[in-house]
Amino acid sequence: MTSVTSDNATDLVKGFQALATDHQLALFYFIYKEMGGSITPAAPGASNVSPAIADGLFNQVKDLSDDEQLQLQRDLIEKKDTELSRQYGGLGDTTKLLFWYLLAQGMDSSDIIPLPSGYELPSAAADLLTQIKTTDFQKQMTFFRDIVAPMGFDATNSFTPETSEQPVKSCS
Repeated sequence: MTSVTSDNATDLVKGFQALATDHQLALFYFIYKEMGGSITPAAPGASNVSPAIADGLFNQVKDLSDDEQLQLQRDLIEKKDTELSRQYGGLGDTTKLLFWYLLAQGMDSSDIIPLPSGYELPSAAADLLTQIKTTDFQKQMTFFRDIVAPMGFDATNSFTPETSEQPVKSCS
């Protein structure tokens, strides 16, 4: 069981990333349910471009089947190379925050696959949620940005030995 004892944003990120993928997804939703009102103004207001881009990606996800929606969210967390994960990987951090907020809203409206009925966070995730809620707003925003930023697939950060190494030519 992973438990974080500090309210340091870096420690919170490490605690979040130590959770299983589905527990990370559930924690995202619980954060939205408990803190969405205070987080929302910070994310959309930071950029004029973010809402249109986040809405566009959200609408693509909304059109997927429930299983595909869940798999996409898992792919984002696990940094899998898929078309939508690459689109997400190219977004700015503010737009990524807004996208996750839209997913949570979509879960409430049943446009996005919801948590299973009666789902309860495992204790490590519940402990982390408590710590996040008691952290000051600036550290919360740092935490949120730090968890959404590396998600998705960013081809510019990928290293493929087959394509980046040139064959060595003989000097003889």
